[in-house]
Amino acid sequence: MTYYFARQLSCGFDEAIARTTEALQKAGFGIITEIDVTATLKKKIGADFRNYRILGACNPTIAHEALKIEDKIGTMLPCNVIVQDIGGGQVEVAAIDPVASMQAVANPALREPATRVQAMLKKVVDTL
Repeated sequence: MTYYFARQLSCGFDEAIARTTEALQKAGFGIITEIDVTATLKKKIGADFRNYRILGACNPTIAHEALKIEDKIGTMLPCNVIVQDIGGGQVEVAAIDPVASMQAVANPALREPATRVQAMLKKVVDTL
């Protein structure tokens, strides 16, 4: 089982960020964290790196359900979605597969909410 869903887009990096953010919002996710990996690596270690951003997507209703089931599940939230420039006018968007990540947690009650989030994130990536 793969641990992510991905799709390549033929557009600029900023457009891919905007499209991804909009698609996530339409699907009921908010972006609660945003990490500019490129800027962080430059600032912290002086390394040059391609455009790479991590969007922390969260559906508050399902996150609340999961937290009531398993209080430590917050260590695996939010659901990360990456947007990265892969060159040649292509940008890749990839989202974590929450069903795959929940296999590390020995609580079968998490399967149902993880499956719902999986379907939502897969649809977001597929429709970009």
